[in-house]
Amino acid sequence: MAREPSAEESADLRSVLDALDDEDARAIIRALDEPHTASELSENCDIPLSTTYRKLDLLTEAELLEEGTEIRSDGHHTTTYAVAFEEVRIALTESRRLDVDVVRLEQSPEDRLADIWTAVREET
Repeated sequence: MAREPSAEESADLRSVLDALDDEDARAIIRALDEPHTASELSENCDIPLSTTYRKLDLLTEAELLEEGTEIRSDGHHTTTYAVAFEEVRIALTESRRLDVDVVRLEQSPEDRLADIWTAVREET
């Protein structure tokens, strides 16, 4: 039986819980020991490519994955995905509301540069 989210739950909490409740999404997280493309994840996790893209959207919207760009010498760059968190903490606040805290990974200079490249690509 599906649980109806309460009006008091934040959208962030719902999106994180929805993503982590999904078996395929969890398989994708487990497979991301390093950045991979959607095609690689589809093959490694034995999930149809169309489903993989939906799960990647679910995970990126919940800010559990981050997108990067793999620069290829042939000019056909591709999007890669990497885990963007170390921990997910769910706490009960003093006002008796659930609060989610996603502890992010510290970014290296290379990762920051990749983020800048991704932003430039999206602008053009």
